[in-house]
Amino acid sequence: MIIGTAGHIDHGKTTLVRALTGVDTDRLPEEKQRGVSIELGYAFLDAPQGHRIGFIDVPGHERLVHTMLAGATGIDFALLLVAADDGVMPQTREHLAVLSLLGIDRGLVVITKCDRADAAQVQAVASDVRALLAPSSLAGAPVLPVSAQSGEGMKALKDALFAVALDHRTHARDGDAFRLAVDRAFTLDGVGTVVTGTVHAGQVSVGDELQLVPGTRRARVRSLHAQNRAVTTAHAGQRCAVALAGVDKHEIERGQWLTEPAMAMATDRLDVQLSLWHGESRALRSGATVHVHLGSATVLAAVAVLEPPLLEPGQSGLVQLVLRKPLGVWHGDRVVLRDASASRTLAGGRVLDPCAPVRYRRTPQRLAELDALSLPTAAQRLHAWLAVAPQGIDLRRFAASQGAPLGELPAHALHHSDAHTDMALGEAQTTQACERVVQVLAAYHASHTEELGPDSARLRRLSLPRLPEPLWRALLARLQARAQVQVRGAFVHLPEHGVRLSATEERLAQKVASPLTKAGFEGAWVRDLARDIAEPEALVRVTLVRLSQRGELYQVVKDLYYPPATMAQLAALARGVAAQNEGAVLAASFRDATGLGRKRAIQILEHFDRIGLLRRVGDVHWLRADSQLFLQAEVAAAPL
Repeated sequence: MIIGTAGHIDHGKTTLVRALTGVDTDRLPEEKQRGVSIELGYAFLDAPQGHRIGFIDVPGHERLVHTMLAGATGIDFALLLVAADDGVMPQTREHLAVLSLLGIDRGLVVITKCDRADAAQVQAVASDVRALLAPSSLAGAPVLPVSAQSGEGMKALKDALFAVALDHRTHARDGDAFRLAVDRAFTLDGVGTVVTGTVHAGQVSVGDELQLVPGTRRARVRSLHAQNRAVTTAHAGQRCAVALAGVDKHEIERGQWLTEPAMAMATDRLDVQLSLWHGESRALRSGATVHVHLGSATVLAAVAVLEPPLLEPGQSGLVQLVLRKPLGVWHGDRVVLRDASASRTLAGGRVLDPCAPVRYRRTPQRLAELDALSLPTAAQRLHAWLAVAPQGIDLRRFAASQGAPLGELPAHALHHSDAHTDMALGEAQTTQACERVVQVLAAYHASHTEELGPDSARLRRLSLPRLPEPLWRALLARLQARAQVQVRGAFVHLPEHGVRLSATEERLAQKVASPLTKAGFEGAWVRDLARDIAEPEALVRVTLVRLSQRGELYQVVKDLYYPPATMAQLAALARGVAAQNEGAVLAASFRDATGLGRKRAIQILEHFDRIGLLRRVGDVHWLRADSQLFLQAEVAAAPL
């Protein structure tokens, strides 16, 4: 269990921790010289029942609230200190606000320096404190008078803390992925780089690989200390020192997280359920600049109030925070907002979506999604979000944002998973999407009676332009499996619709089959085919157009055709080039692989862009990781 101190400067936080543990948490020379805590301090106390209690001692100066916040995030129990000779002071109020906004509802109040005040004064301070606590998360907390100097009340305080430790519950996120909020990094001789922090979730063992977030740097756990003891495994709710192999201390800073690589994610935009502190004098409006405190990090951000349009003091609502630099964030993380000048604490709340959208953030649809993300368990959130998300969910990103593996999907959800993507669409949305595709195809056939149907990419633009490509391909596969549509080459049509060839066109199709195959990678032009088979060019052109509409030929540019088998070979070469260049297909590389001229190579690559095998960005054609085109053996062997 971890206990954090809070309270005004010079109200005896460090002295009390020293009296409880025997450890002076002021370790810096300037702290000892000035008698004022500047940095976070740490100490430990062994309870009779075998529990080890960790203490985080925080500075009380008004200019160091950001440091206090870095220590208070992740504590299990709070000790709010109020000096008997001073009474309630400004940082007493602000530290109490911080504790409340962090959702810390377990703690007690210690009236310190009782040897400097008479009994009446102590009772008056205790009465003031109880009134102060009434509208906070610590309402009704015990109030204990003590004196660290004389020892008065110290046994009662220790007994109270031991009882709390004995009653301490298993950490709520003990079963999630490992995650530690870094608050310090240093180097030890013979050990190397060490980071310290509070373990917010999961457990870690010696030998595990972890990732620093934000960032991509990974490191191996060389050794561990938890609650100031050498261990092989540490878990949520402990203070932990992690010795890392493969990373330098200069690459680490306070505010980063150490986490399992599979759950590593950073964001610069998050949606939050926020409460404006009741002691604020003004409403919170969109456009306000604030300091966001999350974990051990602090970053400036802009506020966009979503619902209601503005937050009044004491009111809760939904806001989006647009961060000036990325932070590692999980669902459920507590945030505290301070004003732009960092002079007062404004609000606090809980992260609902670390992957907040830029657009459509105030629509009823988006607000329904945030309602779903407010549910208590990850499984409930997943099922409820799938039920309202019109474009589906990226399951890997969802799992990373939750810090926990996914549960089972609803039985009839549309699901696409491969090495690169894992996405799902809810059952109701899938049914609506299928109906929409069939309706659009029927309308297309009615207005384009001479065509087989639109190609897959065009059909997606006509029917479901915002549906992610992986889910679109899964949707087409489901429609095919249920015989609601048919796919021939790149073209999609309803089963009852087809382009029929006349007897003359059937005859010409047989005559051009051999020349088309012999043309190889260069392809065959209409005029050359007409000459070779001694048929009118206009009639050959019409026949080839009809064959391409049926999905039996590929027209790369006007009058230039390829049979499916040749196109499959070219696609295989493009995939080979991409595999050697991290997914990139340059025209020069494809030209060399095919032996074609530069112009023809570019024409083929642009055709691949159009049909969805590649995606052009600048001068580079990137292989679409989710494209299934030309991967089926039957495609390469499709008849002319």
